[in-house]
Amino acid sequence: MAVFICFSSRAVHLEVASDYTADAFLAAFRRFVSRRGLCRHVYSDCGTNFVGADRQLRGLFEAASRDNQRIVGRLANEGVKWHFNPPAAPHFGGLWEAAVKAVKHHLRRVIGETTLTFEEMSTFLAEVEACLNSRPMQALTDDADDLDALTPGHFLVGAPLGAVPEPTLLEVPSSRLSRWRLLQQMRDHLWQRWSREYLQALTPRPKWWKTDGALREGQLCLVKQETTPPTRWPLARVTRLHPGDDGQVRVVTVRTAAGELRRPVVKLVPLPTDDEYTLHRA
Repeated sequence: MAVFICFSSRAVHLEVASDYTADAFLAAFRRFVSRRGLCRHVYSDCGTNFVGADRQLRGLFEAASRDNQRIVGRLANEGVKWHFNPPAAPHFGGLWEAAVKAVKHHLRRVIGETTLTFEEMSTFLAEVEACLNSRPMQALTDDADDLDALTPGHFLVGAPLGAVPEPTLLEVPSSRLSRWRLLQQMRDHLWQRWSREYLQALTPRPKWWKTDGALREGQLCLVKQETTPPTRWPLARVTRLHPGDDGQVRVVTVRTAAGELRRPVVKLVPLPTDDEYTLHRA
C-alpha cells in the first residue's frame, strides 16, 4: 500500500501496490497523479521501500539505490522534485508517518487474516480514504447558523465527502456475509475504531486543570455518538451555557440539524478556532 498525504490540507490518498519494486510504485504514483494532479515536490524516506525483504543487507541497499535513481530520473522529466530524508532520521517524516499509523494500526486489526483480492483491497482502501478525509478540522465559517466544518474533502472535491447510506453490519456474523458485504463490515469496524480515536485526540487534555479554551457560545463542536454512520460527523453549535454554583460550565445547550439538545461538556469535542489553529500550525 502506498500512502500519499498533502502537506497543506492533510488530505490522504491510498493506493494498492502489488509489490515493493520501483515499477509497482511508479504505477501507483501514476494512478495518484491521474486523479489528484501532478505534484511539484515529493518527500519520502530513503531506505528500504523499493526492495524485497528477503534480500541480503548489501544487495538490499544496492537495489534500493538503483531503484531510487530510476524513480528520481523518471519524475525529473515531468518537473517533480524528489526529497529524501537523511539516513537514520525517520522523525523527519512525522507528517506522513502519522497517516501511515492511522491507516496501518487499524487495518491490521480489521482485516486480520482475511485474504483480499486486488479489486477488493482497492475498494476497501477507497472507503477508508473517504473516512480519513471526512475528519473535521475547524469551523467552515464564523456564522452561528452554519453547522458545516472544514474537512480535507473540501480541498479535494469542494464539498464534504459522503457515503452511500447503508445499514450497519457490525453485529452480523461474518460467515453470513458475501465478499462485498464483508468489505462493508470491515469499513464499519474501522470507522468505529478510528473515529473514536480521532475524537479522543481532539479533546484538550489541559481542561482538567485550567479553564483556558472553555466552550463559548457559537462555537462549533462534535457530539460524541456511538451510532454515527461512516463519514457523518454529528456537528452542533453551542447556543447557551449553564454554569453551576461554582461558576464552572458542565452542561450546555447545543443546536444540531435536528434541533436543540442539552448535553454535558464531556460529551462534546470543540473544534479549533482560527486563532488556535494558526497557533498550532506555527
